[in-house]
Amino acid sequence: MSAIGKIGFLGGGNMAKALAKGFLAAGLAKPNTLIASVHPADKLSLQSFQSLGVETVVKNAPVVQQSDVVFVSVKPQVVPSVLSEIQPLSSGKLFLSVAMGITLSTIETSLSPQARVIRVMPNLPAVVCSGCSVFVRGSKATDADAEITQKLLQSVGTCEPVDESQLDVVTALSGSGPAYVFVMIEALADGAVHMGMPRDLAYRLASQTVLGAGHMVRDSGMHPGQLKDGVTSPAGSTAAALRQLELSGFRAAVSGAVEQATLRCRQISGKTA
Repeated sequence: MSAIGKIGFLGGGNMAKALAKGFLAAGLAKPNTLIASVHPADKLSLQSFQSLGVETVVKNAPVVQQSDVVFVSVKPQVVPSVLSEIQPLSSGKLFLSVAMGITLSTIETSLSPQARVIRVMPNLPAVVCSGCSVFVRGSKATDADAEITQKLLQSVGTCEPVDESQLDVVTALSGSGPAYVFVMIEALADGAVHMGMPRDLAYRLASQTVLGAGHMVRDSGMHPGQLKDGVTSPAGSTAAALRQLELSGFRAAVSGAVEQATLRCRQISGKTA
């Protein structure tokens, strides 16, 4: 951990817990190299971090003071007050913000001029080291900072740089995307249960089907439409199922979900386009 140092989390929500568990599972961190501030009323998060052996505090200042890399993982609406609170302690620190819709400019102007900032957008599967992350460097972030960020996020999945203009869409696609996929898995299983399959078997088959299909799209280099055609025989059961999906507006519903999530992100960040 000498190249990274101690890692702190401002906020103990689901994403902070997912990243902490992922870093520990990947062997990139040990419990004594992590610290998190958790709201005293959030007993569940407090217990989750403590069960990992991670030091927890109820104040934000100790996290910044003791850490070299600080994840800003509080809810977007409380980011301004948290940054104002820790501003006097922020010089020389690397801040990785996962806060939706909070721009680099907003974060940088709220911290010490000597603080370095990188916006990151991981997703929940980081908890099982299968996350999908992107990052954007701030004006003061160095090449070494970018390398640390990639090392951290690649330890829990994939990671690549993007332009900040893409972050709202990234949030809507891969940030919120697991929720869409969970609904799809649930719907697949519901259909199988309706036709007589035990529910536990339905969930196992549905989840593995989604996992395998994702691997094929990622690793084969083939267009998803080509892969879909490879499963679809003329007048077969898959063709009948796909027709039902089209009649039900499946494509439009999923595409529309990404659009609405993007618009919500832009609303939060004060954008109009």
